[in-house]
Amino acid sequence: MSTGIRTNAAAEILGVSPNTLRSWERRFGYPKPERTPGNHRQYELVELQTLRDALAETGNISTAIELARQRQNAPATHSGLRAALEDFDEDAADRAMEESLALRPLERSIEELLLPTLGDLSNDSDRATELEFACRWATGWLHNARRLAPPASRPAGILLLETNEAAGVEEVHAQALELALRRAGFRVLALSTDLDGDRLDRALQALEPTAIVLCGPHSGGADASKLLRRIRGLGFQAPLYAFRIPGLASEDGMPVADLPSQITQALNSDLRRRAATAFA
Repeated sequence: MSTGIRTNAAAEILGVSPNTLRSWERRFGYPKPERTPGNHRQYELVELQTLRDALAETGNISTAIELARQRQNAPATHSGLRAALEDFDEDAADRAMEESLALRPLERSIEELLLPTLGDLSNDSDRATELEFACRWATGWLHNARRLAPPASRPAGILLLETNEAAGVEEVHAQALELALRRAGFRVLALSTDLDGDRLDRALQALEPTAIVLCGPHSGGADASKLLRRIRGLGFQAPLYAFRIPGLASEDGMPVADLPSQITQALNSDLRRRAATAFA
């Protein structure tokens, strides 16, 4: 199943008209969409985001396209970031991420560098203290990156339900997912499964979620199930997704993902399918 972005949505992400986007394809061959059996263009999300960031930096489309191509092709290495975190050096960790961002898009820097580095530390039982420091640093870094995310450009609202421990690896993954969704143009609301009824009702009425994502291995427990029943009881029937909860997905048959980009792509595919059904 294709998970690309249609032309109008792609143009919104870039802040240009669909005609301008098509003209870039003709002149520069970038961004280069795939074609559906019906000959509709479908763009890759990371390619669009990479070009958007490069264009904001350069202000010139030809230079931005050259920079975006370079960033997409650059490989990621973990050694510099891990060394900085093992030395409890925030400045060096920031520099490692800045060096990555100079070569590749934010989404790849997070999924290919930041998250794997935390994963490596979490697998080393002798690095518990370094892991705690790393998670706290990553939480701050992602928070700062979220402040720079563009405003929502799409009406769809995504509700993230979390039961993760503060400043832990799973909380960092949830933050990375929230950032990825915001950069894809979605409205996002992240809530704890401990939220009481009145506050939950107000939050849901404000967001009117298009989809609900359960985040983290603890989100498949009884508390999450109770919360979902409350959401259904309030009349919200948005489809469910599981983020980093493989056991829950295999039991309940809901879509599951381990990376933020996988959730983003699955949401895009589902929204496109629902739109096609509505207009059929």
